[in-house]
Amino acid sequence: MRPWNAFTAAEAEIRAMVVDPRWQELPGDTRAHAIAVRALVTRDGDRWLFGAHARWHLHDPAGGRWHPAPPPRRLRARQAGHSPAALPPEIVPLGPDFAAEPGSTQAFVGPDVPPELCERINDLVRAHCRRSEVEYPLTAFGDIFGADVPSTVAAVWGTVMWCAYAPAFDGNERLISLFGEFLRRSLPGDEWVRWLPAPPLADLVTLVAERQRAGHERAALRLAALIADTAHILLSDTRFRPRALALLTMVEPALRRPGLDDAAAARGDEALRETWLRRCPPRLARAVLVETDPEAHLAHTVYDLVEALEFTPDPPRAAAAYLADLSDSAGALPSRLDHRLRHAYEELLRAGLTGTSAGERTEPDGFEVRAGFSGHYRNSDTGSFTGTHSGSGPLPGMGGIPMPNKLSRGHISGTAVEGDGPERLRLPGIGPDDRRDGFTHVRDEAGTGLMPPDRDSTAAVLGAAYAVGLAWHRVSGARVPERGFAGSRALVRRLILERDDPSSPT
Repeated sequence: MRPWNAFTAAEAEIRAMVVDPRWQELPGDTRAHAIAVRALVTRDGDRWLFGAHARWHLHDPAGGRWHPAPPPRRLRARQAGHSPAALPPEIVPLGPDFAAEPGSTQAFVGPDVPPELCERINDLVRAHCRRSEVEYPLTAFGDIFGADVPSTVAAVWGTVMWCAYAPAFDGNERLISLFGEFLRRSLPGDEWVRWLPAPPLADLVTLVAERQRAGHERAALRLAALIADTAHILLSDTRFRPRALALLTMVEPALRRPGLDDAAAARGDEALRETWLRRCPPRLARAVLVETDPEAHLAHTVYDLVEALEFTPDPPRAAAAYLADLSDSAGALPSRLDHRLRHAYEELLRAGLTGTSAGERTEPDGFEVRAGFSGHYRNSDTGSFTGTHSGSGPLPGMGGIPMPNKLSRGHISGTAVEGDGPERLRLPGIGPDDRRDGFTHVRDEAGTGLMPPDRDSTAAVLGAAYAVGLAWHRVSGARVPERGFAGSRALVRRLILERDDPSSPT
């Protein structure tokens, strides 16, 4: 039997209240009071509240703000209460936000995407990659695909990338390699990891809205159906599931009622985007914060990072070492952090250990962009919106992404033990062998956290750290290094030794 824990007990009590159907009928001040009286205080004086999105919030004594932050469950806490009038409305749960779809912060490095999911996406691409680029022009994702690639392919790719919590993929991942023949240039990263950009919802909207305004209603409907079919396939992997569900709620109404979005599309891409987002139910609100509130999305990705680092002795300090990778020439990041993270980050700032990825040059080893193709694929009626390919697979000689080379010393260095104790590792940072090619110096002073205990937790830290980088880019415009952030690369070395694809070295 587990010992009693104040955070666990308060969380269970508040959950029971909020999920009760009567909760949503209560006045706002009554709900605020019910939450405020259950605030906890730890012996260091920090004040904690379990609130909106079923997440803990930490009170910042400097500015009075409440930041989403995982609690220190190892510390003792007592119920102390808080003034209900002082609670901002946005941290008081509404009810549906406690029914959010559980997801995963894992990157797609280490644990592979399920083979059956990859095969279904491949069937979808093959069934629609022969469409005419004149009928389906590439009005978005032109930086990814060649000009002769129809937007049907882009619709599938864009859906996969938008639904991914953290689109960092194994360089040999089948879900990425199946698009290899359509790419116009190498993807960011190398043969071990592809650090892919997260497209905005606006890119998917543009594909549909442009066809609608051009008078090609059937093409617009087919593209929307492809988005829905792709999202439906992605539901089976928790790394995609929350946003895939949200996307389905946005798109499927227009498929059931053709013409529903005509007026919005006529007003422009942004009008259609807002129409889609309004359809997203409150229980999926956190999944679309990246679109509706990028600042809040950044705060929640930082929460995920700290939570993923709970195996370390001091999770906020370990998280600050990853935050130190972000480029922040304007000094805008510290004010967005809770005081525990801020103090740890400012220690690194004073030591000159922040912005460690900002100056790196990036020359990723990519894969060859294949030549154009022609031909015809036959569709079968499977009951989905678009149908799937029932003929042959990829054309001979169009092999996509090459297989990774054998492990080299340059890929696996930097994971050795340092210091006196057996558990002191460079986390995050890069090893001496990786000082070549313009990489930054080793940040041995940045932290002494333990490496994650297993592959799944390593993938979770990697995904959370990359998601923070993408969220910070969305808020600040800071660049995302094409070879990944320094701390993330240290984790990649751990994961490439435990690959689970058929060509894994043993």
